[in-house]
Amino acid sequence: MKSLPIVFATLLMASGLIASAGCGGGRNAKSGEPSMAQLKGRVPPKPKDPPAVRPAKDVPLDPALASAARAELTEAFHSKDKTLRANALEAMREVPDDVSRRAILKGLEDEEPIVRFSAAMAAGELRLGDAKQPLLAMVNDPNPNVGIAVRFALHKLGITEYTHDLEKTARDPDPNVRGNTALVLGLLGEKDAIKKILKVLRLDQNPAVRQQASEAMWRLGDPEAKDDLLALTVSSYADDQMLGYLALAGPRNQEVRKYVYSGLTSDYLEVSLAAARAMGLLGSDAGYGVAEKGAKSTKPAQRFLAAMAFAAIGRTDAQPMLEKLLKDKDPKVRVAAASAVLQLGPGASARLAGARAGQGG
Repeated sequence: MKSLPIVFATLLMASGLIASAGCGGGRNAKSGEPSMAQLKGRVPPKPKDPPAVRPAKDVPLDPALASAARAELTEAFHSKDKTLRANALEAMREVPDDVSRRAILKGLEDEEPIVRFSAAMAAGELRLGDAKQPLLAMVNDPNPNVGIAVRFALHKLGITEYTHDLEKTARDPDPNVRGNTALVLGLLGEKDAIKKILKVLRLDQNPAVRQQASEAMWRLGDPEAKDDLLALTVSSYADDQMLGYLALAGPRNQEVRKYVYSGLTSDYLEVSLAAARAMGLLGSDAGYGVAEKGAKSTKPAQRFLAAMAFAAIGRTDAQPMLEKLLKDKDPKVRVAAASAVLQLGPGASARLAGARAGQGG
């Protein structure tokens, strides 16, 4: 049975995105990797100035654009491409209206494990009461990754008797299963998991599992794990840097803002776009100019990341650019743009001005 890829809590949405993004600094598994101690010894460069950001301007959300975005997500959910269906469900989690809730429930029945995984995670995040019985019927799903997501969702719905099974999946021989276990432990918010499981996974032989465990521990407030993620941001590998910036921003802790800001001027646009999204998660539009640049890229992966950055930043004046991305030839870009459109809301200029006044950047 083919296993699912680890779905990082940073939710890059497109499976294999980093590997296909064309980052020249990607890790070559055959060449080995630097130790965490070596990474922690590196000093991040003094940040340069990112592209200029014009002041935010609140504009009404175009109903026609919102309708087109909803139609795009619906079409993606009915795609024959399993990854696209999973992407659509991940996007729908961010816009939990009746249409999304029905699609998530339907996704629990999908024949593909990656779709069921996304649906179960979304059902848990949204605490969909109607999903309780379908999820209980999935406890013995043949795919262990789906089983992890099901236990996460049931725990969120108040059914905790299956959660202890995560102690077993944390020891699974498949690193994807161990990584997804770390993912859900971080999202569950159970701090005891740090002592019970995550500290072991942080020392895992697989680097992706270690990274996921560090992200989960930082989400749960462990300061040592923050150092692990900071080390990733000064790695020689672009994929490490992207994961590091997004993982740092996950808990919305403002103390990491200065580190994330430095990523806006990376030599790799993909890294800068990930940092722009991370800054958006931290309440800053300092990466808006980076997102504008990415939206004009000839590379689909960069346009995808730009749409994700626009979504996190939340400026309604990004609608003209998102309208173009919603017509992109790449379906994953269209899904990301549709999700961004439906996440836009009023008051962005006041919110961002307040964030700048309170924190800088």
